[in-house]
Amino acid sequence: MAALADRVRGRGRIAAGLLLNLLVSICIVFLNKWIYVHYGFPNMSLTLVHFVVTWLGLYVCQKLDMFAPKSLPPSKLLLLALSFCGFVVFTNLSLQNNTIGTYQLAKAMTTPVIIVIQTFCYKKTFSTKIQLTLIPITVGVILNSYYDVKFNFLGTVFAALGVLVTSLYQVWVGAKQHELQVNSMQLLYYQAPMSSAMLLVAVPFFEPVFAEGGIFGPWSVSALLMVLLSGVIAFMVNLSIYWIIGNTSPVTYNMFGHFKFCITLFGGYVLFKDPLSINQGLGMLCTLFGILAYTHIKLSEQEGSKSKLMQRP
Repeated sequence: MAALADRVRGRGRIAAGLLLNLLVSICIVFLNKWIYVHYGFPNMSLTLVHFVVTWLGLYVCQKLDMFAPKSLPPSKLLLLALSFCGFVVFTNLSLQNNTIGTYQLAKAMTTPVIIVIQTFCYKKTFSTKIQLTLIPITVGVILNSYYDVKFNFLGTVFAALGVLVTSLYQVWVGAKQHELQVNSMQLLYYQAPMSSAMLLVAVPFFEPVFAEGGIFGPWSVSALLMVLLSGVIAFMVNLSIYWIIGNTSPVTYNMFGHFKFCITLFGGYVLFKDPLSINQGLGMLCTLFGILAYTHIKLSEQEGSKSKLMQRP
């Protein structure tokens, strides 16, 4: 009975973490869209603000004894911090040089790439059933975006690099927590300032800094308040991402990302009257079917593994 209660509590915590991530992720997508449309705040600079606020938030949490910082060698986090910056830069370049459809299609490739990386580099195995759930999810994404898929050489290169670096980043977030024996707060506490410093160096190459429209340019009070609010929500997004990956897996988080994409698409239709075609509706249903199938199979496999462990003498 105690083991059953622990499993229920564990699932309850994971469900709560996923729900929090869902709410804050949807919130930040629409808030950032509002900031881009109404204030024109630059994309990478906003990401820099997000990570600075994330580090300040964790500093406050540490002072409130919500977690104890653990001394970590910077060399162990260098690749993680670099991969985050690469993920931001290449994702933005992919969006800049591709249509929305091509960009979304490329993002859908992150899940199979993560499976390949974990299979060949970390010797992790995935059942055939789990691999088959990728089919309806990929078909769903194609249905959602095929009308806007156009390829060009530069855009394809940036999209491919974005998928590779994003996949590595998500795999390393989970791997580093286990390797260094730290929780999500402890890892993010050290990675956030390193990534902020790297982004600060990268921003001048892509966006203005002190001129009008730059991060240190003249902004209205309302714009600054909205950017600060976006930073606070980003703190919750970043923390929940690290927690989810550390307590589940990069693949599970990625599957959840496809679900958030469907919700965001539907939210855009309801809130912003964005057009939603029949094909996109079918694509959303197809993607959701794949996610539900993955969740059911994953839970069944976990139950089977636990039963086998309990039956051992």
